[in-house]
Amino acid sequence: MAAPLLEASTHIKATPEQVWKVVSDLKRMGEWSPQCRKVVVRGGGPVTLGTKTVNVNKRGLLVWPTTAKVVRFEPNKEIAYKINENNSVWSFTITPTEDGVELTERREAPNGTTKVSSTLINLAFGGEKSFDAELTDGMQQTLGKIKASVR
Repeated sequence: MAAPLLEASTHIKATPEQVWKVVSDLKRMGEWSPQCRKVVVRGGGPVTLGTKTVNVNKRGLLVWPTTAKVVRFEPNKEIAYKINENNSVWSFTITPTEDGVELTERREAPNGTTKVSSTLINLAFGGEKSFDAELTDGMQQTLGKIKASVR
């Protein structure tokens, strides 16, 4: 079973507004994530609560699509989207600090993921434990690239 919560954080010397401008632009996820290579915002409008996306993921030679819906959207604080295929919720939370913000990326799967997802992870990715470790490492990479993108 997938870990109920995976998370990673980084400190950024910037305002919540500066960080929000970057993390809420889901179309840019492909620039930062080692796994999610492209996000297409359905309808093409601005991202808000209820926005739907189509995502292209890649690991080695394996490529697979997912779809998502923004389920939490609080400007300058949090954006979260639910992956329809595995029921996980991914989020970015911005917490003000004395000299900037703490940006936290999370993958929530309180009830595990779907049976299909678990089976594929066990067959193609070496099992839940190693895949969760890979995701956590990917979060650190993603946060580092987001940090470098904030102006």
